Amino acid sequence: MSEPAGRDVLVVGAGLAAAQTVAELREAGFDGRIRVLGGEGVPPYDRPPLSKHLFDRPHPSWLTDEIGVDLRALADEVRLDEPARGLLPGPRPAVLTDGGWVAADHVVLATGAHAVRVPGWEAALTLHTAADAERLRTALRPGSRLVVIGAGWIGAEVAGVAAAAGHRVTVVEAAGAPLSAALGEAVGGLTAGWYHEAGVELLTGARVAAVRPDAVELADGRRLPADVVLAAVGARPATAWLGRSLPLAPDGAVPVGHRYAVLGAVEPQRPPAPTEGHPVFVVRDGTGALASGRRELPGLWAVGDVASRWSPRHGTVPGGHWDGALRGPRVLVGHLLGTPVPAPADDPAPYVFSTQLGHDLALFGAPGPGDEVLLRGDPTAGAGWSAIWLAGERATAALVVDRPRDVGAARRLFAGAELPRVDRVTAADPGLPLRTA
Repeated sequence: MSEPAGRDVLVVGAGLAAAQTVAELREAGFDGRIRVLGGEGVPPYDRPPLSKHLFDRPHPSWLTDEIGVDLRALADEVRLDEPARGLLPGPRPAVLTDGGWVAADHVVLATGAHAVRVPGWEAALTLHTAADAERLRTALRPGSRLVVIGAGWIGAEVAGVAAAAGHRVTVVEAAGAPLSAALGEAVGGLTAGWYHEAGVELLTGARVAAVRPDAVELADGRRLPADVVLAAVGARPATAWLGRSLPLAPDGAVPVGHRYAVLGAVEPQRPPAPTEGHPVFVVRDGTGALASGRRELPGLWAVGDVASRWSPRHGTVPGGHWDGALRGPRVLVGHLLGTPVPAPADDPAPYVFSTQLGHDLALFGAPGPGDEVLLRGDPTAGAGWSAIWLAGERATAALVVDRPRDVGAARRLFAGAELPRVDRVTAADPGLPLRTA
């Protein structure tokens, strides 16, 4: 398509979500001006290999090689070492850099996330960037004692590859089971045995009191000697540069609607009437009564790790995963250009994949804390199995472990316009295909 003269887009960030946004704009025929501001000083690269392939892929996996997106070839101007310092919303939003203000008709926020750094844990390394991975590789000499704080996705992946490389690994988790934040303790607990099988010591329900250069001290008095400490306790959206320019979620994410347009402040009492192209999103309280509304801000969009998206099916969907950064830009660009992606493809289901401790995991959907869990197969039998979360007769999420034939079925399960209705008896039988009722 041909865009009106002077139409321009400024993409803030230079990771996967940013690169995909630029690629989707050009794929859709946008011939206006595209500028990119990056803060890391290097071209876009793939982040999953940083933990999954810490030792066997020591160099960044550039997106030009991984998914064929060449940012410099697609954008009119790319500044990879000019981070954003501030944002001025308005009819023509502007971004502050060290070189001054940069305005555009549309600004796409795609600044990603950063690893959580706990005050007092300065002796610990973190893992989020290629530079972080290089520091960790360099620090891990043959036979090093590695203490990983956190048994989430990253902690488990690093523990597995480090143990396989001959390092002595201990994982410390404050919750009662690995992956508790993502899967809940009941399902996360089913992965605990993998650590021993992989030669990794796992300590759950263990709180860290102090991190020293040579040890981790626990609240119960235990001292874990360490040559290297990795703090893998999560990531947070990289939004500090926004200051008070936008209303942010408690974790610092930028709230967006299902179209990836940034939402403004909550309007008290009665939401204002929508204007053409900028609807109001209604928020209801626990009783279902009208509480407030948020209007889409013109010309401002956010995608990837930085965004907290409202999904008609799943409710609030946080960023933080590769698939969202890969697929979200297509939906965003469709709305930005006025050629929306048809439903239900405009509401991609959350998807996380992981290879950890010798096992392959794929999680589709978003488990709720009060959901019932249905197991498909026996996790103790040494074969593949799955878990399905149910809210009534509707499936909210599905986890597939070492069972490739269920991965495609689980993906199809969440491809519809509504949460799928499943038959419990059929779903619990691993000998039958996984499908909707």
